[in-house]
Amino acid sequence: MPKKSADPTDEDPNVAEADGPMTPERFRAWRKRQGLKQKEAADRLGLKKRMIQYYEKGRRDGKDVTISKTVRLACYALASGVVDYDGETARVAPPGFDAPPQPGDPTP
Repeated sequence: MPKKSADPTDEDPNVAEADGPMTPERFRAWRKRQGLKQKEAADRLGLKKRMIQYYEKGRRDGKDVTISKTVRLACYALASGVVDYDGETARVAPPGFDAPPQPGDPTP
């Protein structure tokens, strides 16, 4: 049996070698690939719509905005179908399924 590669970039086309933080253009492209409006992306990431706008613009009040690692990882999780994680188990939604709110989810 062939040995599995330890390099995740070999098996997942969504994983690439890190070449720096997520850019505003990549963030916007991620949102559009997910078919999300800014408000929907904000809700799924637990952010305000205004933060999505700052991330997509790359600036806030004349200063550069960096997309945090937690937001980048949340984007990856959502793109992979993970809609929630309790520290042990990932809740994965079937393709095309908009997961219903769970107890403790923020209300829109």
